Amino acid sequence: MSTEITDFVAELHQWVYERASSEEIMLRDAFVQVAAEALTEDGTLDNPESCFIRMQWKNRHIEVAGFDISTDGSILRLLAAHHGEAMVKKSQIDQLVRYTINFGEACLADLPDKLERSSRRDMAERIRDSWADFEQVQIIVLTDGAASTTGAWADDLTVGNLPVTIQLWDLTRLHRLMTSGRRQEEIVIDLVEMGYEIPCLEAPKQADEYQCVLAVLPARLIAELYDRHHSRLLQRNVRAFLQARTKVNKGIAETIKDNPGRFLAYNNGISATATAMEFEIAADGRRIIRTLRDLQIVNGGQTTASLHVALRGGVEGLADVHVATKFTVVGDRLLDELVPKISMYANSQNAVTTADFEGNSAYHVEMEKHSRAIWTPAAGVVARQTHWYYERVRGQYDVDRARFMTQSKRKQFDLDNPKSQKITKTDAAKYEYAYRRQPHVVSLGGQKCFQEWSTKGEPSMNDAPTDAEFRDLVAKAILYARVRKLVQQQGYGGYLANIAAATLSLVVDRFGGAIDLNRIWRMQAVPEALERIVPDLATRVRDVITNPPGNGNVTEWCKKEASWHEVQLIKWTPPAELVAELAVQASDAA
Repeated sequence: MSTEITDFVAELHQWVYERASSEEIMLRDAFVQVAAEALTEDGTLDNPESCFIRMQWKNRHIEVAGFDISTDGSILRLLAAHHGEAMVKKSQIDQLVRYTINFGEACLADLPDKLERSSRRDMAERIRDSWADFEQVQIIVLTDGAASTTGAWADDLTVGNLPVTIQLWDLTRLHRLMTSGRRQEEIVIDLVEMGYEIPCLEAPKQADEYQCVLAVLPARLIAELYDRHHSRLLQRNVRAFLQARTKVNKGIAETIKDNPGRFLAYNNGISATATAMEFEIAADGRRIIRTLRDLQIVNGGQTTASLHVALRGGVEGLADVHVATKFTVVGDRLLDELVPKISMYANSQNAVTTADFEGNSAYHVEMEKHSRAIWTPAAGVVARQTHWYYERVRGQYDVDRARFMTQSKRKQFDLDNPKSQKITKTDAAKYEYAYRRQPHVVSLGGQKCFQEWSTKGEPSMNDAPTDAEFRDLVAKAILYARVRKLVQQQGYGGYLANIAAATLSLVVDRFGGAIDLNRIWRMQAVPEALERIVPDLATRVRDVITNPPGNGNVTEWCKKEASWHEVQLIKWTPPAELVAELAVQASDAA
């Protein structure tokens, strides 16, 4: 094992240990969460939920570490985990795959009814109730060991008559993804191998290290690429993650069905990027595209999704549909700079705002600057000033830390930027929505919550936040983290995130949104009076959200606004001592 891999193992174990300690969960579950977050950034997963089951069912062993349903609802992804061994044999992985397949089959039978009301039952019910929409099952095997297999499995595996594919993410593959500084694992597409000859027109190479290539792609090719790589092709287009339900999408569908030959005329086409492109000369002398490396559709996500739906639905006439496509070939160095501008300036069929440009928006860039410049007050037991580190791009914290070559300088970085004070973009979205009294949005999960914030959030992602807004965000982070910790200490066993978000939202609601965030910033802590009331209030919130109408699915109920309205009916008035410590005073408001 190389020194680089050895160092990564130590870092990975440290990340997992920190997560397990802070969340008070098992190391195995912490590993699943850490790995799943990396795969969500990569686009392999959309909105995973970790939930471990290991049990006997009808004389069969079943096991699963969590699940994920693709944004369009067509793919069920079951997470399997093997944690704690340096080397993992193929026989061990095969066994884990069998146990996971058994779990899928159990969900279709009576497993949901056999489990007690819990997040485990919610997972099994969700899978059973959504089964009719699934077209395939993917088993994502996560392990922090080095696998001895290349990942070859039988292609006839099924669960409930659905085809099963296996993805193995072992130590080596996780290392490549999590330490490369890239947002996702490299995608290499060989168009000729797929059976396509795509003629192209190359524009003169530009001085600014990029090249444009124009082509007309068969709709079937685009649909097949999306079917194969799914949302990984859309990682740089937030809007493309959202299932479009606009008039534009209906118009695309109608054109495919009624006038496929006019699709090329009506449709604005697709803008895509690639980090490299290879060409070859076809038998008839035409220059064609051979391979695409790191293909990303940065504008035209709705077109892509609509073509995929048409392919799945067996729509006649798809063979007559073609799409104008502009490829911008650009190296990694300019990728983050050019992609948001390509998206912004593209002649889109749907209104696109800078809210769609994730970490490259003015909002996130300015938040990053504030976080590096603003020191906290010297408060608390240690009474030293520190930074709250805003991580605009995944892995940025570790990259910045690694720039310091000596142990003493890294230690100083850790003192100035405690890892417990790192705020990711998805964290920020959760803090904002809990404070805005929308805990049902928080319950959607980190990625979907962030997408809501990016497309509907205020202030606009195009606005540069002030230093006061940064301090307010930190205060919301302190509030959220402390309330969550207090709820966790009650030992409810499940629905921690849902109870914590709803409890915080209820507190803010009773204060009419007028909480003294500046005081929390100055103290770098919540008032003692809040610490005293949260446990009892959280119990009352739990009693409400874990009793959905008709004995329904608790997890899904928490995602509905109606669940929040039920929480608002709780009769609770903040005690005078809490009002004195937490409310914005008239003099401050003035």
